[in-house]
Amino acid sequence: MTAAASSDAGRESGDGPGSGRLIRRLSLLDSISLVVGTIVGTGVLLKAAVMTQLLGSPWAVLAAWLAAGILTLFGALSYAELGAMIPEPGGEYVFLRAAFGDAVAFLYGWVRFTAGSASMAALGVSFATFVTPLVPLGGDWVRTSGTLFGAPVHWTFGAPQLVAIVPIAVLAGINCAGVRAGGKVQVALATIKVLAVLGIVAGAFAAARGGSWSHFAQHAPGGAITASAFGAALVGAVWAYSGWSYLPMAAGEIRNPGRNVPRGLIGGTAIVIVLYLAINAAYFYALPAAAVAAANSTVHRGAPAVAALAVGSFLASDATTLAALVFVIATLGTLNGGLLSNSRVLFAMARTRQFFPIFGRVTRRSHAPGWAICAFAAWGSVLATSGTYDQLSDLAVFGFMIFFALTTAAVFRLRATQPDRPRPYRVTGYPLVPLLYVLGTTWMIGNTVATEPVQALAALVFLALGVPVYAWFRAQRTRADAASTGGTPPAPVR
Repeated sequence: MTAAASSDAGRESGDGPGSGRLIRRLSLLDSISLVVGTIVGTGVLLKAAVMTQLLGSPWAVLAAWLAAGILTLFGALSYAELGAMIPEPGGEYVFLRAAFGDAVAFLYGWVRFTAGSASMAALGVSFATFVTPLVPLGGDWVRTSGTLFGAPVHWTFGAPQLVAIVPIAVLAGINCAGVRAGGKVQVALATIKVLAVLGIVAGAFAAARGGSWSHFAQHAPGGAITASAFGAALVGAVWAYSGWSYLPMAAGEIRNPGRNVPRGLIGGTAIVIVLYLAINAAYFYALPAAAVAAANSTVHRGAPAVAALAVGSFLASDATTLAALVFVIATLGTLNGGLLSNSRVLFAMARTRQFFPIFGRVTRRSHAPGWAICAFAAWGSVLATSGTYDQLSDLAVFGFMIFFALTTAAVFRLRATQPDRPRPYRVTGYPLVPLLYVLGTTWMIGNTVATEPVQALAALVFLALGVPVYAWFRAQRTRADAASTGGTPPAPVR
């Protein structure tokens, strides 16, 4: 940690309710539930459709899910070392600041807040998608289409967009009540989601009407197994796994973090890999590949979700209402975990004087960073009206991947620069495991630029906008330091 970082850390230390300090109230069960409950959500209920459109082959889609799962586990192993070594609020922001300095850390936090809020927005959009079978929302009030850099862009606004905002606002309120409330909600929602996934798997294999292993030999029209298509499918699967990185963000509120952060990350990720392979196999057993490809996506906006189609294959038609309710709960679990974790990044940025001080405030009664939670919820609500689920999720995951790779590279950097720092957990398979993660993620970034240039460009624009913002905050901090030391500015921070 730099001298400036140490100084800032000293400013934010303190005890008691008046200090604005976060309290360690999350147990190992809470930690595992945060990983499982945040990961298992809309991605696995929707992304099989677009992945099948890309690849055509059920076996290729399953291979993409497995490859993304292994890559995610490699990332989780790397983050486990960092989270156990630096168990502070903010996760990746803290790790990047310790390894590469203020500028890289700020840009990560900026992307997490701007483009990263798109993940909250995508979850809100999927909530509206799953609510429609329960309460028909009607058509769009405004619809427009066009092109951007040669790629088609669609924008609609209506009741679904308004409904997408509701869960974001409600869960923000719950998390403002404190991490204990958010943790209890997460355990309950994670349990329901795991049981729901297991129920879909069991029902599809045991009772799907027309279910057959021959579906795995079929090929959806239009798909092709190419390197670029596989890479694009991997991005979709990585989005579905993306919540694994949220746990270290809340490390400042986890009991015994040296033990529970690694156990929560590794155990939770392993559970999710098994669940994802099982439910996607169930989709293809219950449905022909062409039916999976025709499920809800940007191409087929009005179609039911692939998970709903799978449930409809073994339940009576009126029972699909129950399935829709389960999908809504799954969405809420991921959204709750995202709000709980992401808000801690803004909190950490404010506490190190790289963002507005108000976001570093903790409520006296609940010890929750309420302003940071509300900021994420507000921007996510705006983005929820701006695109489809696939557009928003692709925007979010591209920005994430850049910093996933950099954060994993921080394992190498910190081992070189801080070799004597206590590490309660060390990456299994070092240096191969983190190296493979960095290489695999870098390849996906390059492939996304080639296959989805609009989403990549949008994420890069968000990143570039952070450069002048960082310069402004750095100038503000330099002036404040000069004033506090009688006009002599401190040594520059790298």
